[in-house]
Amino acid sequence: MHLLDQEKLIFYLDQLVAIDQFPKAYVRLIANAADVCMQPWKHAVVHTNTIVNEQIDIKEPIELVLRIECRSAEGERYPMNDLDLEIYRSGIELNLMLGWSNQLDRPILWQGQHSVWMDANTGIRCKAPSDCVYLEALARRLRALFCPS
Repeated sequence: MHLLDQEKLIFYLDQLVAIDQFPKAYVRLIANAADVCMQPWKHAVVHTNTIVNEQIDIKEPIELVLRIECRSAEGERYPMNDLDLEIYRSGIELNLMLGWSNQLDRPILWQGQHSVWMDANTGIRCKAPSDCVYLEALARRLRALFCPS
């Protein structure tokens, strides 16, 4: 598996206006990482939105939100297993947030230099769910792709 260049990713996050400008190689690597970590499911990555900073004159995207869509090996959709992936900068660090798109009562996972599970409604740190190992593995794999150092 290829490691992604963090400077290039930051460049794309800073310049991004649509998923078609986000390199297809990145999208494929995200989908492949989900396939490996969330077996037996197959995954596709689709653009959800780019949030821009409206508080300053320059309309720079500050985060990228992607949906990781889940399918069976036969191609049947399983929307209850879809994930939202948020990639954003905090200073010079890239951070990730992963959560279930259609299970809003489930905790979300923040992945920076370490993992933290948070209540999706309050943002308060909480206990990891019983099936956390798959999502944590995906978060670690994505972080390793985006931040190889």
